[in-house]
Amino acid sequence: MKKDLTKGPVTKTMLYFAAPMILGNLLQQGYNIVDALIVGRFLGADALAAVGSAYSLMTFLNAIMIGLCMGSGTIFSVCFGKQDKQQLKNYVAVSFLWIAAVTILLNVVSLLGIDGILHALKVPSALYGMMRDYVWVIFFGIFFTFLYNYFAFLLRALGNSVVPLCFLGAAAGGNILLDIVFVVIWEQGIRGAAWATVLSQAGAGIGIGIYVCCKERSFFPKRKELTCNWKTLLQVMRHASAACVQQSVMNFGILMIQGLVNSFGASVMAAFAAAVKIDSFAYMPAQEFSNAFSLFIAQNYGSQKRKRMQEGIRKAGMLSILFCLLVSGIIFGLAPYLMQIFVDGTETEILAIGTQYLRIEGSFYVGIGILFLLYGYYRGVEKPELSLLLTILSLGTRVLLAYLLAPIDRIGVLGIWWAIPIGWILADSVGLLYLKKLNQREKQSFAFFPQKLSRFFYFCLCLNILCGRKPICLKAANQRINFHGIHFMQQINCCFVCLLRIAGTAAGKEHDAFFPL
Repeated sequence: MKKDLTKGPVTKTMLYFAAPMILGNLLQQGYNIVDALIVGRFLGADALAAVGSAYSLMTFLNAIMIGLCMGSGTIFSVCFGKQDKQQLKNYVAVSFLWIAAVTILLNVVSLLGIDGILHALKVPSALYGMMRDYVWVIFFGIFFTFLYNYFAFLLRALGNSVVPLCFLGAAAGGNILLDIVFVVIWEQGIRGAAWATVLSQAGAGIGIGIYVCCKERSFFPKRKELTCNWKTLLQVMRHASAACVQQSVMNFGILMIQGLVNSFGASVMAAFAAAVKIDSFAYMPAQEFSNAFSLFIAQNYGSQKRKRMQEGIRKAGMLSILFCLLVSGIIFGLAPYLMQIFVDGTETEILAIGTQYLRIEGSFYVGIGILFLLYGYYRGVEKPELSLLLTILSLGTRVLLAYLLAPIDRIGVLGIWWAIPIGWILADSVGLLYLKKLNQREKQSFAFFPQKLSRFFYFCLCLNILCGRKPICLKAANQRINFHGIHFMQQINCCFVCLLRIAGTAAGKEHDAFFPL
């Protein structure tokens, strides 16, 4: 099941390695959606709002362990690419002990400070009791989340992305079954949904741990082989902490947004909870593909295969953008129907708010798609601080704009929705500009896409003119469109706006409220 990412056709290698990771995360999102679906249908809109708000909190806490494990996984990949097995053993032992200690500390602090955390989130009094019941149970699953993610990232670093998928699939199926048993049959309410999630996490974490200890014992050092020193520990802490802080900052920003959303009342909370589930499910393949891309880069970086890395950048960029464009079109068109999966059709206000969010934010998935690839690339070349910087830039912009615009009566929640893609595009621009300079420094060409793809943008511009609207980018149209350097984001933006204008022309004035072009 192991795959050497330094050999074979680049596109096929990345896709084959990424496919189990994408499917695995879709399954993970799937059983999160099952929670929301069962809670929303059987326990009502208030329970859905409580679970949705708790989801943002748990995403933040889980991100700490996932970030630590992700950073460690990058080191494992580089060592595997270098074929330095002894150093790999040292990193495995040191990282496991350190991350386990951090996880236990986090678990204790979360349980002791549960009331303070909920007050900080500005949870309405009507939802406080339900949310506390749910979160109290969910906190017990933190350690199992660490176990699963640590061993999953270790296996992926060794080129095995299939086994983590198998254990995650079993957890997803178990969660669905337990949801039905605890909530529908035994009528345990919101606590039942929480216990279903925790028990499924425990099964996946313990199961994959036993598998790795039995099947991959050669990567665990014996006591006499362990040559741990401060340099090893500091290297682990550097990579793991940077990825951890990155994930934490990302989700802390989301948590701050959740607090702002909560201030608009239960309807906006319920709409946001349902829409975020759809949103996460939609762009999750791009996120997991970027994680696979990061391990691809790390192994080839360790093997000093620069040309293969450059080819990987071009191919990954093209695949990610084409996928994001496709998903954006689907989400924009089907947003009202997707919301009805979680919310009853009679809840017209909740449906309208959720549709508004999806059509605004979901139309710019290409921004987050490129940003995920940049995160992965900088982690892979042992520059995790740059990934962290881009995250701070993206989330900082998002939070700042949201808190500035939302209090304005004429804008309200629209300010929160529009702040998201603006943050993405700004971070993309900075990350790509640095990537261009980095490649120039190494005397390598920087080309994200084949030149042929530029015809697609000319086509969109022509359609825009035919629709009877004023072209947004006549100056750019008179210039030769290319995909070199930072200019690619400008062309993508042009394409997006053209497509949205076409959609607005076809659908009528309804879309002008979301896209005042």
